[in-house]
Amino acid sequence: MENEAGTAGESVLSCANCGKPASLQCPKCLELKLPREDASFCTQDCFKASWASHKKVHLRANLAAAAPSEQVQDGWLYCLKKGQARTSELPYYDWSGTLRPHRISTMRSVPFTIERPDWANDGIPKVEPSSDLQNIVEIKTPEQIERMRETCRIAREVLDAAARVIRPGITTDEIDKVVHDATIAAGGYPSPLNYHFFPKSCCTSVNEVICHGIPDARKLEDGDIVNVDVTVYYKGVHGDLNETYFVGQVDDVSQKLVRCTYECLEKAISIVKPGVRFREVGEVINRHASMSGFSVVKSYCGHGIGELFHCAPNIPHYGRNKAVGMMKAGQTFTIEPMINAGVWRDRLWPDGWTAVTADGKRSAQFEHTLLVTETGVEVLTARLPSSPNVFPWLDS
Repeated sequence: MENEAGTAGESVLSCANCGKPASLQCPKCLELKLPREDASFCTQDCFKASWASHKKVHLRANLAAAAPSEQVQDGWLYCLKKGQARTSELPYYDWSGTLRPHRISTMRSVPFTIERPDWANDGIPKVEPSSDLQNIVEIKTPEQIERMRETCRIAREVLDAAARVIRPGITTDEIDKVVHDATIAAGGYPSPLNYHFFPKSCCTSVNEVICHGIPDARKLEDGDIVNVDVTVYYKGVHGDLNETYFVGQVDDVSQKLVRCTYECLEKAISIVKPGVRFREVGEVINRHASMSGFSVVKSYCGHGIGELFHCAPNIPHYGRNKAVGMMKAGQTFTIEPMINAGVWRDRLWPDGWTAVTADGKRSAQFEHTLLVTETGVEVLTARLPSSPNVFPWLDS
């Protein structure tokens, strides 16, 4: 830190962290010739406390200097480093399939009147990582459960809004805008937005993308499949669900894959009740997927949810897993099997988020948020009478 005491006649700068009078300046900001008002601190401790969010100022300045001016103004760049960096060039990578990342737009804004999770401003969850609920499965109170019901219904309505616009020619960024706007209109915050720096309001996973695909400028093509994963934060709790949709006319193998994945989730939900071990979920899913000739992803699992986005329990979807614990009334968690047409192994794109199949073959996923009741299960994100009829097997 550099000491720059104000001279006579200069206004006293305020600390960017606590608001007290400040005489210290961030040396990197001075080097980049950034405004002093956002680079002033009263002590080294204040500077260190705000470093996680303050360093993003340097990132934005470096991006503006490195990229062509018309691209900066337009805001569309490729994503790197889990959302913490951008580049104007397509990254080099040994792609496993035919899909490629496209440029992404700037992060969408959320009105200040909307209640936000603690990562909304700086991308860093504070409560979640060190919470006792990472090791203890919470039994929700009736009041918490009622908030979960309300939030999960909003999440379902948001996902349904996205489902209605899916067609050849629409970009996944346009789907993200629908999700973002519908969430805000309902008074919620799109939970993925800036979560560990994720740059968008939902995940859109196309073809060989298993999960965590970033909405971008690519137009959906006839024959694609696309998963849309929505999570809404409302009244202090999260509601999470996803579905995989057909884009136009889809080949027989993809149709079989998507239907099998849907059935895997339904069969898993059917065993949920007090006294069932969490590891049994994976046995049910693995059995059905294997009988259909498909494989189950092992790197990602279902999770507890409520006032935290992700917490205990972890619920693997594959067989012979070592998940600990037993279901009890009042628990809320997700089941979200990811089923691959080829091998189960996955790889990660240079953006640090997008997980794809190792062999480039397609993957599908479905997810619900569930409540264990005294007698069984309540699907909090269940389809509504108003939900679009996009799955042909539901008519049979």
